[in-house]
Amino acid sequence: MVNYILRRLILIVVVLFGLSILTFVITRIIPADPVRLAAGPRASDEQVEALRVQYGYDKPLIEQYINYITDVLQGDLGSSVVLRREVGPDLQRFFPATLELVIASLLIAVAVGIPLGLISAVFREQWPDHLARLLSLGGVSLPSFWLAIILQLLIAFSVSWIPITGRYPRIATPPDTITGMYVIDSIFALDFDALRTTLTYLLLPAICLSFGALAVVARTVRADTLEVLNTDYIRTARAIGVPEIVIVLKYALKNASLNTLTQVGLFFGFTLTGSVLVESVFSWPGIGTYAVTAALNKDFVPLMGVTLLIGFAVVVINLLTDLLYGVLNPRIRYES
Repeated sequence: MVNYILRRLILIVVVLFGLSILTFVITRIIPADPVRLAAGPRASDEQVEALRVQYGYDKPLIEQYINYITDVLQGDLGSSVVLRREVGPDLQRFFPATLELVIASLLIAVAVGIPLGLISAVFREQWPDHLARLLSLGGVSLPSFWLAIILQLLIAFSVSWIPITGRYPRIATPPDTITGMYVIDSIFALDFDALRTTLTYLLLPAICLSFGALAVVARTVRADTLEVLNTDYIRTARAIGVPEIVIVLKYALKNASLNTLTQVGLFFGFTLTGSVLVESVFSWPGIGTYAVTAALNKDFVPLMGVTLLIGFAVVVINLLTDLLYGVLNPRIRYES
């Protein structure tokens, strides 16, 4: 196990190194000059050149990359040319908001998708199965940004207590920052008013972001459960009088958990990168909004920081997912 983890950690370093090279090359071949954009339309050529020298854009590309990766290894993700501030503190401020949204959406997907898949399998070809499959098809087909806009319109005209934009009231003070995720910070501070407020703001964007993962989880659980329910040992269990609910929850669900875990792990990365549109619609101050602003300003350093951070989060989640296989199925062995 230790050798397996060490080998995966080395692969993580290799993946992030390759990702940094790819991101650096892409940002440099884009036909745009972020330095001139940051200097403003009235800046003289001398002022633009001075700014270019200040941020190291006057050096050869290889030297620029070496300087950048050296700073990254020391914990410095560089500075934004347009915003004139360091990228690292910005990511520390914006990433927890996106992480909280992604975790909430995946919890909703699992909490709803697993029962939906089980019901669909148990009542195969009956109306609960058809309804569950229709919901799954809708979850895969509907664009998240369209669903977000529709929910905003419906809530705005019907339910006044659910906010449709933002993360927390502007006139209120959010809970003390411990993790940057307001739900957890509210729980740590035992501030249940802040917790209730945070959950009301989190509800709509989390629901919109969860639909794709929810549909895939439901379909995966349904397929795996149907496969298990048709096996010989399930027929034997029924023949000796084991209750159906025990068969479904103890045997069928346990066998379907591995594929479900795989789907949730994969969707973590998809949801993390796909939260941009939902964050934009709900004015959610997360890393997606930060990346979009940087892209519109052709500000390359923040984009590279966002890419590296998301890449790191995805490979770590994949590693944790693989390790959880051994917890759910003790027969799995890890080869070094």
